[in-house]
Amino acid sequence: MEGKKNKIIVFGGSGYIGKYMVKASISLGYPTFVYTHPINSKTSTSKIQLFKEFNSMGVTLVEGELEHEQIVKVIKEVDIVICTFPYPQVMEQLKIIHAIKVAGNIKRFLPSDFGVEEDRVHPLPPFQAFLDKKRKIRREIEAAKIPYTFVSANCFGAYFVNFLLHPYERNKDIAIYGNGETKAILNYEEDVAMYTIKVANDPRTQNRIVVYRPSKNIITQNELIFQWEKKCGQNFHKTFIPEDKIVKLSQTLPPPEDIPISIVHSIFVKGDLVNFDLGEDDLEVSQLYPEYNYTSIDQLLDKFLVDPPPPASAAFE
Repeated sequence: MEGKKNKIIVFGGSGYIGKYMVKASISLGYPTFVYTHPINSKTSTSKIQLFKEFNSMGVTLVEGELEHEQIVKVIKEVDIVICTFPYPQVMEQLKIIHAIKVAGNIKRFLPSDFGVEEDRVHPLPPFQAFLDKKRKIRREIEAAKIPYTFVSANCFGAYFVNFLLHPYERNKDIAIYGNGETKAILNYEEDVAMYTIKVANDPRTQNRIVVYRPSKNIITQNELIFQWEKKCGQNFHKTFIPEDKIVKLSQTLPPPEDIPISIVHSIFVKGDLVNFDLGEDDLEVSQLYPEYNYTSIDQLLDKFLVDPPPPASAAFE
């Protein structure tokens, strides 16, 4: 049924979510490329180790700067471009858009979204300013008539379990933002990556937004804490942080520290991930791929009972 596999390049492939994308792409059998800064004496040991792992999996590393001619050259060799740049680099994607226009051969571009559905939410100003940049990238892609898929993957599950529960610390205090009753969506990073490679190659998702809202991954902070207490046999002391205090912090913390607290408000107080209904024309990922056995919140928490702590990473992307 399937012909020649699309070649996929990931910009930001050594980053927090990028490395999962690369591994998912390889595991699904796609020829996979990673575009990275030239490796030199300043490259971190962990990144060199990751690149060795990529090499052993059959990933093609392409070293270069975000310079027009270099990007055009590599884009001409592939079919699909996925970008997973973190927040400070979001506007660098304008260079990739320009290169894709010049190359003229790309079947699909997935920009660095992977969070809230930015065209449907209106958060506090620091987060709004961040989303305005992502919206600008979306509008530039549409104006350039580049075939795209925009992904709203909601929360990275393992990152936010670490952030909310601190499962590897002995401290029994847990902060709850707002009243703890707002629903959020926590999707395991490996599933986000697998779904993303699937949608990147799916004709149904061309020039569409895909929302990652699997039913088993919709949960409140209070429910999450209750599940964790049951699993680890401990009771935690809960400190509720009221909304007005969170809003005040978003106004008084210096940039860029004002962004994470504004994201917390959007997700866990305001409920921006679930405060819009998905209509008939919306694409929801677990309905697109009902055969894919994604990791539920319950299964994700089990991983924290047995796994060693992951390296600390900023994943507010």
